[in-house]
Amino acid sequence: MAMASRAVSTAAICALALVLTAGTAAGALYKWTDASGRVVYSDQPPPGNVKVETLSGPPPPANPTAAKDLANKELEFKQRQLDKVDAQKLAENERAATKEKQENCALVQGQLKQLANENVALWRSNPAGERVEMTGADRRAERDRLAKWFKDSKCQG
Repeated sequence: MAMASRAVSTAAICALALVLTAGTAAGALYKWTDASGRVVYSDQPPPGNVKVETLSGPPPPANPTAAKDLANKELEFKQRQLDKVDAQKLAENERAATKEKQENCALVQGQLKQLANENVALWRSNPAGERVEMTGADRRAERDRLAKWFKDSKCQG
């Protein structure tokens, strides 16, 4: 009985060793050159004393969502590029508007100085297209109108 138990234990150990080595060898791939010079690839090691190269196992399984992920990343990149272009256009429009406002403010400020100088005669065209000198009341009305625009436009000066 002891002999039978010992035989079963030895068989179990051999089976376990076979299973463990089969699991590790299943992923291995061997490459060697045979006697006729052909390169051989196999999942079994070559017989005899041959120089063999063990290659890594098969590549990992493909990511099933890789194409979708790549498309999403590309879409996000394109959206960032469009957002960047939009931000640049907005900044350029803001710079142009600021420059135009500064120019208008400077122009109105110069006109206010001219209207304030009573020693200089100023002329304007009437509805008939004739040149008419501005009166003191005309100057004050125009100066008040321009001063209101200057204040409403938040010009500096």
